[in-house]
Amino acid sequence: MEHGLATAVLCVVGGGIAAQVLAARLRIPSIVILLALGFLVGPVLGLLHPTHDFGPNLRPLIGLAVAVVVFEGGLALDFRELRASGEGVLRLTAFALPINFVLGTLAAHLIGGMLWGPASVFGAILVVTGPTVILPLLRQARLDRRSAAFLKWEAIVNDPVGAILTAVVVEILVGVPRGAGEGPATALTLHLVEGVLVAGALGVGSALMVAWAFRRDLIPETLKTPVLLALALVAYVVPNLLMHEAGLIGATVFGVALANRHMPGLAELRRFKEALVVLLVSCLFVVLTADLDLAVLGKLSAPILGLTAAILFVVRPAAIWLATMRSDLSRGERLFVGWIGPRGIVAAAVAGLAGPRLSEAGYAGGDLIQPTVFAVIVATVLAHGFSLGPLARRFGLSTAAATQRLAVVGASPWASDMVIALHRAGVPVVIIDIYPGAMLAAREAGVPTLQAELLSRSAEEGMADHPSDHLLAATRDELYNALVCTHLAPEIGRERVYQVAPSENHLLHADTGVSRDARGKVFGNADVSFDALAGRHEAGWRFFVADLDAVEQPDDVHLLAIKTDGCLEFFSVDHEQNETAEGDRVLILQAPSMAEFDGDDRPAMMPT
Repeated sequence: MEHGLATAVLCVVGGGIAAQVLAARLRIPSIVILLALGFLVGPVLGLLHPTHDFGPNLRPLIGLAVAVVVFEGGLALDFRELRASGEGVLRLTAFALPINFVLGTLAAHLIGGMLWGPASVFGAILVVTGPTVILPLLRQARLDRRSAAFLKWEAIVNDPVGAILTAVVVEILVGVPRGAGEGPATALTLHLVEGVLVAGALGVGSALMVAWAFRRDLIPETLKTPVLLALALVAYVVPNLLMHEAGLIGATVFGVALANRHMPGLAELRRFKEALVVLLVSCLFVVLTADLDLAVLGKLSAPILGLTAAILFVVRPAAIWLATMRSDLSRGERLFVGWIGPRGIVAAAVAGLAGPRLSEAGYAGGDLIQPTVFAVIVATVLAHGFSLGPLARRFGLSTAAATQRLAVVGASPWASDMVIALHRAGVPVVIIDIYPGAMLAAREAGVPTLQAELLSRSAEEGMADHPSDHLLAATRDELYNALVCTHLAPEIGRERVYQVAPSENHLLHADTGVSRDARGKVFGNADVSFDALAGRHEAGWRFFVADLDAVEQPDDVHLLAIKTDGCLEFFSVDHEQNETAEGDRVLILQAPSMAEFDGDDRPAMMPT
């Protein structure tokens, strides 16, 4: 038993994280590999039998893990996004959900051949879309802010609502709670209202209590994350004592209320929980997929496969199209949102709970709910995961570019000249400064600009409109540069934030200098400081982008390479430089005596 449980944990945790790493390297939706891994170690090889290995504790553990997932999703919902999304979010949550339920139920009965009871449960489960699938896809595809808000809010809000709807339908089918002298409808209504009110009050109350305690420094820093996780589980478990799945509302409301309190330090706590959620999602998908029975999967008939196709091509598009009629969504947005609706972990978990309850109650076809939902999950993840990016670009809803994007903080004359050269070479770049006049030259050259204090809360919205793969802090203040790099490193990547070299090289000394954890990588070599770049620029040195085979001069300063695949590779003393290849281009700072200038005071050799 001990070795069997150890093998199960190894397959779930080790295999799940290995699948995540492989998916990141291949740049494909991680759920695809997680599902394949679950099928392999479960139904195919028989290495993992979750129900047998974990016993009766499996379902409660799955519920607790899902609670943490939806809580972390709620932390991503900022009410400020609603201003950008207009009425679209309301249409996708309040209007589209009941239409999806009705159409999904009809499709399950008419096409899938299910009885009305299991069909209604199936329709209720599939009103949800998966935030654990949607959010990684949004980061990968880089949708514009408005379209991303539509999908994110719909996924996170509809998840608990869909779970509650499923619980209500199941309660109606397997036994309505009755009070003394009360009719079934009245008892069910009171039961529902009681669960929802308790869940909402517990979620909001927990958020207010946390905000009050955190702002008064009543909780040590090391205990803040454990406190949040404990309260999220409390907000899930307590409402569940009153009504099945009401806890998902409590956990989600707790996350949303906490996110909109805008407490200092919440971003760091959120990043830890994001990492925890990646681990939990990996484990959950492997466990739920491995728990499928090959005998049940063998019952997937042509009608069930036809039902899966109907969900993809008819039910979801029709529901979104009807719900968004006469709204402010464009035709492209309606078509795009109508197609993109991958199901995720909540649909799988709810199906794993609802299906067995119907079967135990004697409903024929109850055992088909879980494999049919999994068929929809696999189909939607594959179809929507691989088509989201191309479709977003087709409708002009994506900010993704073939070349990696660069954000430059500080619009000094030399920095403005540099971003203009990169912009003319086709590199997506944005320059950021608090003084609009400093960015005038870059703006006149067509370079996107952002007037913001990058450490302020309002700058988060501006950066959301200019997502960047790399950041260069290029102000005169070296400590400010370090602070900007440290602040944005968890978002962009610690290996992708750079700052100009400090004027005093001892600040970079391995033993006595500023710790690498408290600054960005050095841009160029240690001799290329802000003052050195400014001095050379005033002396007539200029930036340009040239091919590798262009004529080079001995005093040229190479700053970054633009690879043939669009990746940007900075020259830095903090890492070894990879070899450049044929077709790569290089950003060069060149002395005036070594280049012929055209009328625009730029090197004539610079490609445009």
